[in-house]
Amino acid sequence: MAKRVFFSFHYQDVVDFRANVVRQHWMTKPDRGASGFFDASIWEDAKKTGTVALKRLINGGLEGTSTTCVLVGSATYLRPWVRYEILKSFRKGNSILAVGINSIKGRDQKTKLPGPNPLDYLGVRYSESGDTGTLLQYNNNAWIEYAEIDGSASYRTGGVPIQYRGKGFKLSQMYSHYDWIANDGYNNFSKWIG
Repeated sequence: MAKRVFFSFHYQDVVDFRANVVRQHWMTKPDRGASGFFDASIWEDAKKTGTVALKRLINGGLEGTSTTCVLVGSATYLRPWVRYEILKSFRKGNSILAVGINSIKGRDQKTKLPGPNPLDYLGVRYSESGDTGTLLQYNNNAWIEYAEIDGSASYRTGGVPIQYRGKGFKLSQMYSHYDWIANDGYNNFSKWIG
């Protein structure tokens, strides 16, 4: 059965067409189910800006999804709304994966060097008991608490396995990163979100 996938990306990568290659690759499959996913992205409606409205839009877009795919371009890791989407997805319990898209030819028919993985710049630190987690972001050469989701960086976890207690992790230590071209995303995407 196809999963509902939320795609997180820098809007410039839509303009350059790289994000669209991944989000719309299902169109060349026999049917939507064969692609393994339905796109739950919300950016077509995102022009209704304003912080509260945008958070509501993202939160609504994440409803009913089980996977969040971060499309990694050159500046994706810097985008504040991408960070919000990733950490909101993490708190929600979505499976997360990062897919490098700079190897896809853009509108100019050129590729780019790989962009930094946004999951290297986001993390979580668990309490000694494992009952609470604290969301973190790397900013200005330091790890700082991320309180944009509910006004607090800390949240109740419901308990985490003992090997995570009292430790901090980059999200890149917990989730996979692929490259669309090098790892044959067209044929493997449904396995990655499996």
